[in-house]
Amino acid sequence: MLCQLSRAFLRFNMKKIFALGFFDGVHLGHQALLTACRHLAQRTACTCSAVTFTSHPDALVAIKTPPLINTVLERQRLLIGYGVTDILALPFDEALRNMPWQAFLEFLLQKGAAGFVCGDDFRFGHRGEGNAERLAEFCRERELPYAIVPEQTLDGIRISSTHIRTLIEGGDMETAAKFLGHPHILSGVVIRGRQLGRTIGIPTANIALPDDVVVPKFGVYACKAVAEGREYLAVTNIGTRPTVEGHHVTVEPWLLDFDGNLYGKTVTLQFYKFLRPEQKFDSLEALREQIQRDAAVVRELLP
Repeated sequence: MLCQLSRAFLRFNMKKIFALGFFDGVHLGHQALLTACRHLAQRTACTCSAVTFTSHPDALVAIKTPPLINTVLERQRLLIGYGVTDILALPFDEALRNMPWQAFLEFLLQKGAAGFVCGDDFRFGHRGEGNAERLAEFCRERELPYAIVPEQTLDGIRISSTHIRTLIEGGDMETAAKFLGHPHILSGVVIRGRQLGRTIGIPTANIALPDDVVVPKFGVYACKAVAEGREYLAVTNIGTRPTVEGHHVTVEPWLLDFDGNLYGKTVTLQFYKFLRPEQKFDSLEALREQIQRDAAVVRELLP
C-alpha cells in the first residue's frame, strides 16, 4: 500500500508535457498529437498530460454551438486509453476566454508544465492571438521542450472533428471510425421507458441522450454495448419510434443475450454499421420480426 501511494505521489509531482486541444472525438489527428506528447515526455522524464475544456470554446461566442462527438467523461476515458497520464480539464469561461495567450501558458507552467505539444492550427488566448508559432517562441525563450504537429489527412481529407460530426449525422459509422481510429461511442444512463419491448420479447434499454452530443442519423445500427463490465452485441434504434407513436428522440439498444436489470446504470455503445432507416410497422409483431432479422445481421457482422 505504501509503495502504491509513493508511486502515485511521485507521478503527481512529476513535471508534465501538456498536449493542448479540445480533443472532441480523440480522432487520428489528436492521436498524432498524443504520440508526439508521449515521445517528448519519455525523452524528458515527464508525464504525458493533456489540457482540454469542459465546454466547447464556441459556446461563449457562437450563436449555435456545434454538438459534441463525446461527453467530457467519454473524452477523458479515450485520452487515458491513448496513453495520457494526467488530464487538466478547464471550464472555458469568460476569465479563460479573455486571458492573454502568454498568461495562459504561464498558468500552465504553474500547473506543472515542463513543455508543450500542439497542432499547427491550434489557437488559444484572448481573441485566439496565441498560435503554434508563438507557443514555439515562448518555449525557445524559456528553453522548454515543445513539438508542433502538422495537419493530418486521410484519403486526402483533413482529419477534423467537424468532418467526423458530419459523418455521424449521416449515419456513416464505418467512415467515421476510419477517421476516429475507433468506433464512435455514445454513453448514457438507462431510464424507464414504456417497456413495450418486453411485451414482444425484446427488452430494449432506453438511454438518456445527453443534450450536447451529436445525434446520429435516425435508424437502426449494429453495435457493441458495454454494461456492468461486460460486452454484448446490440441492435440499436435511434429515432422517435413511429410504430408506437413516439415523439421524442430516443436511443434504444437491445443487448443480445443479456438478462438483467439496467435501470440507473450506464451503458456505452460502440457504433459499427447503419443497418436500415427507422420505419413504421403495421403491428408490434411485424416490428418484432424485423428486429429479430436485424439481430441476425448483427451476429453475422460483428465477432
